[in-house]
Amino acid sequence: MTKTAGFGTAEVLPPAESVVAGLRPHARVLFWPSLALLAIVGATAYFFGSLPEPWQNTALLVAAVVLVLLLWLLPLASWLNNRYTITTRRIIFRHGFFVRTRQELLHSRGYDVTVRKNWLQSIAHSGDVLINAGLEQPLVLKDVPNADLVQQVLHDLMESSRTLMGSRRQEQAASTGETTRWGSR
Repeated sequence: MTKTAGFGTAEVLPPAESVVAGLRPHARVLFWPSLALLAIVGATAYFFGSLPEPWQNTALLVAAVVLVLLLWLLPLASWLNNRYTITTRRIIFRHGFFVRTRQELLHSRGYDVTVRKNWLQSIAHSGDVLINAGLEQPLVLKDVPNADLVQQVLHDLMESSRTLMGSRRQEQAASTGETTRWGSR
């Protein structure tokens, strides 16, 4: 997009940032918590009212609520709080339940993308996407669906970001009117 600034000069504006993908870990991690929820509800419904003392029925309900909170609600909240957003300019990592952490990585900085899969992830077409940006440890998008597609998109975005940066540098050099003459001082 170009914008005309007074006297006929054109200023090139960068394209607006847009979201390419919003990802979470694969929902497969909620299988065991959901199965525990069904078992707890079923056992509570079966035993409630058949216990000899009223306090035992109350204790059964309290125990069921505590188990539902620990075995179903906490894993669900943890899954909901892990988000990865890929935009046209950067990758945003958000995770944490009590302490929220947000990390950003620009595509223009360049990085290495690796996909790691175990046998269960291969069956579910998911995987861990490791992004090595020269930091101590790589950033990991854990167990994302379509990990191979995510890797391909990240490579494409990184390449288009490099191309955009190169064209901006050429335009800046052309607008200053400076030329380089090799072999002279």
